Amino acid sequence: MRRAERRAPAGPLGKAALEEQHQQPNGGSPPPGHEKDGPALALRRSTESEVYDDGTNTFFWRAHTLTVLFILTCALGYVTLLEETPQDTAYNTKRGIVASILVFLCFGVTQAKDGPFSRPHPGNLSHLNYSGICYVLLSVNIVFHTVQDGRQFMKYIDPHLGVPLPERDYGGNCLIYDPGNESDPFHNIWDKLDGFVPAHFFGWYLKTLMIRDWWMCMIISVMFEFLEYSLEHQLPNFSECWWDHWIMDVILCNGLGIYCGMKTLSWLSLKTYKWQGLWNIPTYKGKMKRIVFQFTPYSWVKFEWKPASSLRRWLAVCGIIFVFLLAELNTFYLKFVLWMPPEHYLVLLRLVFFVNVGGVAMREIYDFMDDPKFHKKLGQQAWLVAAITATEFLIVVKYDPYTLTLSLPFYITQCWILGIILVLTWTAWRFFIRDITLRYKEIRRQKQEHKYEKDKCLSNGDGHSSILDEQNGSKLRERKL
Repeated sequence: MRRAERRAPAGPLGKAALEEQHQQPNGGSPPPGHEKDGPALALRRSTESEVYDDGTNTFFWRAHTLTVLFILTCALGYVTLLEETPQDTAYNTKRGIVASILVFLCFGVTQAKDGPFSRPHPGNLSHLNYSGICYVLLSVNIVFHTVQDGRQFMKYIDPHLGVPLPERDYGGNCLIYDPGNESDPFHNIWDKLDGFVPAHFFGWYLKTLMIRDWWMCMIISVMFEFLEYSLEHQLPNFSECWWDHWIMDVILCNGLGIYCGMKTLSWLSLKTYKWQGLWNIPTYKGKMKRIVFQFTPYSWVKFEWKPASSLRRWLAVCGIIFVFLLAELNTFYLKFVLWMPPEHYLVLLRLVFFVNVGGVAMREIYDFMDDPKFHKKLGQQAWLVAAITATEFLIVVKYDPYTLTLSLPFYITQCWILGIILVLTWTAWRFFIRDITLRYKEIRRQKQEHKYEKDKCLSNGDGHSSILDEQNGSKLRERKL
């Protein structure tokens, strides 16, 4: 609930901002409006949209730190002085933990610093940040339990958990047209059309809005299908038909979600970001439009990852893809080791949480890569997402090491070794061998030019040329200056 959309304080300018300033004639003033969804800069980077804001700061945007503190104190005073404490120890423990979490979240919403996003409300980002802290602490707590105690611990959240559940096998009969079933020969297709089909589509639509790059989205989508092929001997849930992998998942669900996401990104990059206070808009239609646009970004930044531009960016993009794939695998392995059914609300809640914090984390990673001189450290949400992903993987390793250590089939191992060798070979060629070759060619070209000038000098009668005179004269003037 901080003032996240107001004028940013003056501060040191990043590299991109200095370039923008250098392009303005006579050191002109910055354009009207600035970007709050990025660093606190008065000047925009070349990939940032221009923003106009009238600076309205209404009741809704103030922090209300004293009001929140007063309400919390009154609530705790009521529980302490007026409410009769139940004799159920388990109920009191649960309620105390929930109340502690709520107080922690209220502190974060009112006191945490602003992040890169401010919509739909600045407090939303602080709430997600402190919710992530609670989640990573819960994950760390589960790591220290035994396998049996950890699974029974889930009963405190939902009494229906803690019971082993069989995984559904999506393989089996892979015939698209089954002539043996005369009543419905396409029954295999209808059996695969469950609630996870729209989940795949919306999931990849939102991931595209987070990553903002078509190639990275397609690489992650195809790579995950290869991971399902490779790990279907560990989790029966990964056993699917070929057309379920490549037609329904990659082309239809994932591909259509990525396509719609790219169209939305194109619209957001062309949209005019001009904001007015709700009470400053005269018409009711304008007010309703303003309310709807409150759930759109305050401004827009086009992500230009450029993985082949430098070794640092290449390793960063590979790390992003690796964390994405690991987080996807954690979804399935956590359900397997903690005995949670796929349709349980905790699974959906985790996915919704990752979608929200993932968008902020990707923006922080991009800012850290794009301008490391201004963003000297990794953002909070990016750090939390990496910590949560690593902790979830450790839970899987501890709770079921037997499943994870099942050896891959030989042909799968060969394919992965070949892929890793190709990636390492391309990396060595692009960032080491190619640079050495180009440097050698440049030195050779300079030597040839120097030899040509020397031969030209010797061809003159006086033993020197006008070119060398001009070069010596320019060097002498530089020394005098």
